[in-house]
Amino acid sequence: MSRETSADAEGRGGGGGGGRGAGGSEEIGPGQIYMPFVVMEDLLDKLKLLNYEEEFVGQLRMRPLNRHYFVLQTNSGEQFFLFTSLAAWLIRKSGKMFDQPQETDDPNSTISKILEFVRKLGVTIDFAPSKLKQGFGEQAIFVLDRLSDEALRSSNFTWNSPIPPGREDQEEDQDIDEDMEVNLDRVEEEMAAEYSEEEEDDILHIDNMGSYAIDRVGGLQEARDKPEQILQSNTDAEAWNLEVERVAPQLKVTVRVDARDWRHHLEQMHEYRKGIQDSLVTTKTNLARLQEDIGKTLEKISSREKYLNSQLEAPLGEYKQLSQHLAQTREQYKSVSGGVTERSRLLSQITDDLESVKSEMEERGTSMTDGSPLVNIRKSLARVKAEIVAMDVRIGVVEHNLLQARMKDKTNLQRDLHMAVQQNNIFKI
Repeated sequence: MSRETSADAEGRGGGGGGGRGAGGSEEIGPGQIYMPFVVMEDLLDKLKLLNYEEEFVGQLRMRPLNRHYFVLQTNSGEQFFLFTSLAAWLIRKSGKMFDQPQETDDPNSTISKILEFVRKLGVTIDFAPSKLKQGFGEQAIFVLDRLSDEALRSSNFTWNSPIPPGREDQEEDQDIDEDMEVNLDRVEEEMAAEYSEEEEDDILHIDNMGSYAIDRVGGLQEARDKPEQILQSNTDAEAWNLEVERVAPQLKVTVRVDARDWRHHLEQMHEYRKGIQDSLVTTKTNLARLQEDIGKTLEKISSREKYLNSQLEAPLGEYKQLSQHLAQTREQYKSVSGGVTERSRLLSQITDDLESVKSEMEERGTSMTDGSPLVNIRKSLARVKAEIVAMDVRIGVVEHNLLQARMKDKTNLQRDLHMAVQQNNIFKI
């Protein structure tokens, strides 16, 4: 099982997608704002383990996701579509059926289906589903991370045991390290060998000096005797000097300059030091002259300032007094303007009250001169009288009906009584 699947469920998620920021109850440290970047990088590694580049990216014909794609907002519509598509693919990788989301589908229903599957995994969702509509953020990364863990668990992914490096690799590394070390003696030997191969014909070797002798004419001829048998030199000094002058141009020693050689660096240091010393002489004189000019200029400026201060002392005093007077005037203006504002507010309030009183007086005057209320009262009285008459008629009709019903009941009662008396007489007989 992946180490992320067991550790992330306890460490990073806890109890829901917003455990670090959505819940809002935990204390957030200064490094917690960068946790979405870390979780997104882990999520991308898990997707690569699930071979998403061939199965998911190749199917949608899109570019692979970068390591901060769902952390920052780039295109909300595109990010939401990729979020739902990737979640559906991970659910299918987990062995469940889930249709590929389309751009025309309802986003709320798609999100509810995804969250329902996440809840079945035993994960607590403590954030609003609407936060997944934006397609990016900590909640979206949390959901994808949990789905990737389930996909890895369903695919029975395991980490292989590490393979330690062999002894041969260690020896090769050691040989490489030894070759990388700079050996000064070896460099000098290689330089001498290259120089001898390239200019062997033009160099007079010291080792072969014993097999040659210098004649009076200045030429070179091979000596018949061995060098150790010569006990005293019989060479002419003038001929020797002439031969030295003739051979000296050919005694050139060419040394290839290596930029990494300390001798080259030392020569450069000496050259730079000499150049700095040469430049320092002229620079000192220029700086001294510049200092002298600056001192004179400062003296002129200070004397000019003193002159200006002496000339402008009276205007400055007057300006100071005017500034104080201006400050006092501004304070008075502020106090007066505050009173004016209060009085303006009071005036507007009184004006509103006056308008309301005027409108009320106009309504009362109109109602006093208008006869329409009296006419309405008369009409109402006539309508009430008519209703009273109609009510009296109805009462009379009801009383008449009631009287007839009573008389009918009385007649029926007498008939029943008479019949009962007759029956009793018959029984007696």
